[in-house]
Amino acid sequence: QVQLVESGGGLVQSGGSLRLSCAASGGFAFSSYWMYWVRQAPGEGIEWISSITHGGQTYYADSVKGRFTISRDNAQRTLYLRMNNLKPEDTALYYCATSRDGRNRGQGTQVTVSS
Repeated sequence: QVQLVESGGGLVQSGGSLRLSCAASGGFAFSSYWMYWVRQAPGEGIEWISSITHGGQTYYADSVKGRFTISRDNAQRTLYLRMNNLKPEDTALYYCATSRDGRNRGQGTQVTVSS
């Protein structure tokens, strides 16, 4: 069973940075999976923001391209999201997931960006 635990969220001013982490456990071969970051703003649906293949190729939504960087450490079974130049519209609950639609995701970590 896949278990994903996100951490690293917090309150930051506009223009600030955060690094999110996602620790993966359970009986799945983390290094063989594509992994995803998705987010959900208040009153909104799940928004895909980034993917990383098992080989390390990365993809980003236009809304975060150039500001966010996804990475992974397969030995540590950990997924990361470095977020720079944060904006108030980035305020959301951030999840790591094993699917782009976020169906299989952790409990999330809150990111709040003040203007």
